[in-house]
Amino acid sequence: MDQKRDRRLGNKYLILVLALCLFSACKEDKKEVLEVEEIVEVKKPKEIYEFGFNLNNYVVKRDTIKNGDTFGDILERNKIGYPKIFHIAEKAKDTFDIRRLQVGKPYTLLCSKDSLEIPESFIYQPNKEEYVVINFKDSIHAFKSRKPIKYIQKTVTGVITSSISETIDNKGVSAVLTNLLADNIYAWTIDFRRLQKGDRFKVIYTDKYIDDSIYGGIHDVKAAYFEHNTEPFYAFQFETDSVKGVIDYFNEDAKNLRRAFLKAPVKFSRISSRYNLRRRIAVYGYKVRAHKGTDFAAPIGTPIMATANGTVTKSERRGGNGNYVKIRHNATYETQYLHMRKRNAKVGQFVKQGDVIGWVGMTGNTGGPHVCYRFWVNGRQVDPFRQKLPEAKPISDSLKTKYLDFIKPIKIQLDEISFEQEEVIIEKDTINTNTNLITQNYN
Repeated sequence: MDQKRDRRLGNKYLILVLALCLFSACKEDKKEVLEVEEIVEVKKPKEIYEFGFNLNNYVVKRDTIKNGDTFGDILERNKIGYPKIFHIAEKAKDTFDIRRLQVGKPYTLLCSKDSLEIPESFIYQPNKEEYVVINFKDSIHAFKSRKPIKYIQKTVTGVITSSISETIDNKGVSAVLTNLLADNIYAWTIDFRRLQKGDRFKVIYTDKYIDDSIYGGIHDVKAAYFEHNTEPFYAFQFETDSVKGVIDYFNEDAKNLRRAFLKAPVKFSRISSRYNLRRRIAVYGYKVRAHKGTDFAAPIGTPIMATANGTVTKSERRGGNGNYVKIRHNATYETQYLHMRKRNAKVGQFVKQGDVIGWVGMTGNTGGPHVCYRFWVNGRQVDPFRQKLPEAKPISDSLKTKYLDFIKPIKIQLDEISFEQEEVIIEKDTINTNTNLITQNYN
């Protein structure tokens, strides 16, 4: 009996010792937990820069100019009084005329980061690239600037199944490329209304991106190859006059691809009235009233282009002509563009083929929106469609060797592009001139 009792006491003692050990261990664990120091990492917000400002330092308010909005109205709605508004406008007028705000254009207010949210800067964007800053936080000053632009060189290939526009659209490329190929580069070489099934092309072109992310459209075409009816047509971009900024397209033998004159001063238009010296008009009792121009009907606001390089000799509003511009191209040729809504050329200004010199309107004697295009040869008005128009000025002998050397690597690049290969993109930043090669598949 004594032995059993001793065993029971021993077991109870052992259980007690184990319990004390466990209790002690738990206390140590709790102590260790209490001694662990918690480290909390506070992350700073990512700095966002735009227009040269760290936007994290402001309350940013964005909007667009509404119909009836003025600079004063916008600032007054945002707690700035008219005495200060007048002072700001006076100080900024040498840089930017605040009366030139256009409906639909975006603006940004950078406001103080407090409960009052008082504007400290007004930023206006007349287009995607340019902006005007009027800063009035401490002292008032204004300046104009441009957003950083990146140019990305790309290539695209295609085989015609129906039309050039459909083929390029199916590739996901801007329709502007179709216009450049059909209306600018190959306008006098290939009739794009008569393309054959199986005709194919390769193009090296440049896309423009603003602030790395905003697509600014196709900037230009560096080179192209078009195979029409199995006949190859090369086109290479080359600057022939760096002073005037004249750029033309030539083939592999340095022959200019364009004529001296565009076929029409407006795109996507129709001829509503041709040159006709025996035209009779009901309004004038069917009397013969010669029409010495060619009327191209187009919506109001359609850009009117100079059909050839030349110097503006007249830019005015007069009588039945309405707003018009006249250009002398050389000793032989002159052109005139009538009934403009607004002119965009000044007397003495040199304009290049394709430059916008005004916009279609209804000024002067006109029954509908159109541009009356008039053409002179040796001082006499003629029908431009009955003239054998000259080719564009050929490349000079002094430049021909330079041109042929210039296109050698480009032609190799163009020839090496297969019609199935992935698109090669070369990025070039306007600030950083280093080029990086990237490959993307655009098929």
